[in-house]
Amino acid sequence: MFDRLKNLFGQTQTPDQTTAPEPNPARIEALLADFPLQNAQATPTLASLISQQNLDGQTLNLTLKLPAGYSGDPQELHDRLADALTVLGVQEVNLHLIQQKVEGKAAPSATAQKLPVVTDASAPVPTSTPTRPVPPTQGELKAHPHIGHIIVVASGKGGVGKSTTAVNLALALQKNGARVGMLDADIYGPSIPTMLGIEGKTPLIENEQFVPLAAHGLAVLSIGNLTGDNNTPIVWRGPKATGALMQLFNQTNWPTLDYLIIDMPPGTGDIQLTLAQRIPVSGAVIVTTPQHVALLDAQKGIELFNKVNIPVLGVIENMALHVCSQCGHVDEIFGAGGGEKLGEQYHVPLLGRLPLDRAIREHADTGTPSVVAGDAAAALYLQIAEKVTAEVGKLGQKHTRDDKRIF
Repeated sequence: MFDRLKNLFGQTQTPDQTTAPEPNPARIEALLADFPLQNAQATPTLASLISQQNLDGQTLNLTLKLPAGYSGDPQELHDRLADALTVLGVQEVNLHLIQQKVEGKAAPSATAQKLPVVTDASAPVPTSTPTRPVPPTQGELKAHPHIGHIIVVASGKGGVGKSTTAVNLALALQKNGARVGMLDADIYGPSIPTMLGIEGKTPLIENEQFVPLAAHGLAVLSIGNLTGDNNTPIVWRGPKATGALMQLFNQTNWPTLDYLIIDMPPGTGDIQLTLAQRIPVSGAVIVTTPQHVALLDAQKGIELFNKVNIPVLGVIENMALHVCSQCGHVDEIFGAGGGEKLGEQYHVPLLGRLPLDRAIREHADTGTPSVVAGDAAAALYLQIAEKVTAEVGKLGQKHTRDDKRIF
């Protein structure tokens, strides 16, 4: 498993050059022989269900004859298999499923299963109609043993200063007395290493787990510290990207933390949904600018978290105003009151308004964010951190840690 983890982070692609290995039939056969049908370690394995198999270049075509009582999610099976085979050089997996049935029984809907399903009329009678499992809710997820609260910092679109805000929020929570870690989940554009001054550093591996890097007192892990130089883009499909996120979270030896801040990628895609279904999140902080277009996208982010039962702790309005360094004139370049209106619309607090200030950008670019540098914006971030702590306190005793300290 850990070999796969190291291979996963050791392979990146550019649009005109691939470093993925050539498919190895023997290794593919070995993986299929041990690959469980369900996510849990259960039988039968895929190898016992394969009726047809064809490796065409970097594409693997499989026909599986599912048992009558199978009640798993074909899409989940496809995603796990595609993720596991990527490191063996298979870039695309096509599954063709044969669902056993009896005469007079309708086959499961191909639309509902999201994969092509055909029927086998000669198969034995199933004891029950297969049903698609319901993903676990946030309340059903097991809390991390070392982390008190996991807070995601998200935005509906890029370019609103989400990562800069996330870094300073983490540092402000720490300066207010909390033990804080940070996970950079922006798989395709990791900027946290640069902002925290740990660019080019690689985490140690102990007992097949990553040891987080130390940055200004934070415990930090970013995919940017695992993929080499900063010039090579990460061109990964959804299953591989979400698989990377889960391995960063699960296979890291996090110290005892009051908060783990997760810097999310912009938008509402695969990574956000995977996190909502697999990581116990206490709450989300939404970063936006007052601009109308940014507010529209921020609404989508709030709606997503509402649907997956992750509380929205509040809204941070970034680049709210600009103070002229020459004359002191205040100008609301991107509009006024947008964050406050958004908060009122969704009944969540406005956690703070941050200025469009060159010092914030300069300090982040040099690896000493505002809270560390102590610039004019530092006090604003500390106030926001206090409000976030207060909002988390309203959630109740949702998560505990091994030292029994509860927020």
